[in-house]
Amino acid sequence: MKKYRKRPVVVEAIRWTGDNLRDVIDFTGVIDFTGWHESASRKWTWEEYEHIVREKGLKIFTLEGPLMATVGDWIIKGVQGEFYPCKPDIFLASYEPID
Repeated sequence: MKKYRKRPVVVEAIRWTGDNLRDVIDFTGVIDFTGWHESASRKWTWEEYEHIVREKGLKIFTLEGPLMATVGDWIIKGVQGEFYPCKPDIFLASYEPID
């Protein structure tokens, strides 16, 4: 069987700490104020949204559909501009910081 090596790829990423929602939103450019409340037309305040995300998780819109990120996960911007969450142990095994 032939073997293959994964090409080195540089990605941008931010770690979801539970307290940096604005930074994550700035990074991904996506915000979803719907889906957590029975009334999708309800207006949310930023503080309400932060509280709900901390409590229920952060929804990341991937090419395969929405995935939930938990505190500590890394949010990665892929080579096609897509975003996806990555568990810390997988991230550290797969990526190293560059200057």
